[in-house]
Parts: sequence; C-alpha cells; structure tokens
Amino acid sequence: MNLPTPHVNSAAEAAATARGLKGSPQKAQLVLALIRGKTITQALSALQFCKKRLATPTRKALLSAIANAEHNNGLNLDKLVVARAYADKGTVLKRFNPRARGRAAPIIKHRCHITVVVAEKAEAPKAVAPAKASKSATKPVTTETTEA
Repeated sequence: MNLPTPHVNSAAEAAATARGLKGSPQKAQLVLALIRGKTITQALSALQFCKKRLATPTRKALLSAIANAEHNNGLNLDKLVVARAYADKGTVLKRFNPRARGRAAPIIKHRCHITVVVAEKAEAPKAVAPAKASKSATKPVTTETTEA
C-alpha cells in the first residue's frame, strides 16, 4: 500500500501541513496542545476562540486535513478526531542589528511547519454494567455496645 505522505500511517488517516509559518515551534506547540485528541468540532471551536497568533494558520491546516479526509479518503466526518498535531522547526532568518562601539547583536526570526493528522475514531464496544446486588444480600452491620 502506497501512502500519500509520510505523516499518514493508515488509510483511515488524512494529514495537512502548513509550512513556513512565522513563529517558533515552541509557541506553535502551545496551540497544538489544545486540539490533540479532540473531535474536529471541539478542536475547531477551541482554535476559533484562541488568542494566539498561530491559532489561525493551525485552524486552516485542520480544515484542510478535514477536507482531505472527506475528499481523498472518503472518511466519515462525524467520527474524525485529531490523531496527531505537531510543529517542526523551519528555516531561521538571521540578521544583525548594529550596536554601540562597533558591535553587532543578532536578530533571529524563527519559522515553523505545522502538521495536523485526523483519523477516524473506531467506536469502542460498550462495557456491560455489572448486575446490581439485591437488598437482601447487603445487610447493615450493627454493633452493640454495653454500658457499665
């Protein structure tokens, strides 16, 4: 079986990557931690109301992964969850700022790549609840005390 991207492990998964985003991978991980393991409706609402700057491109990547899952793989949208979401380090823009007495201070601007993988969640079989014990089986324990 030939999978389309290295991020996808099975046919029940779809991925989308946003590359070259302005921001560090460490800051992107804060946003991605909000959506890992959640259903797509919960993840979209969490990203919509998140105040971080990287929440908008993360939401676009999630919507793209959902569209890939529906169009390319034919997955059921009601069962989709965010299986994995991670940020990789991108290119680093390095510049120098002139300082006093002929010195230079480095300016480092980080970029990152955000990858969102959605998968169809298999429904877990419902566990059978144990039968309730009858009232006659559980008798209250009474202790008698003698007064002297």
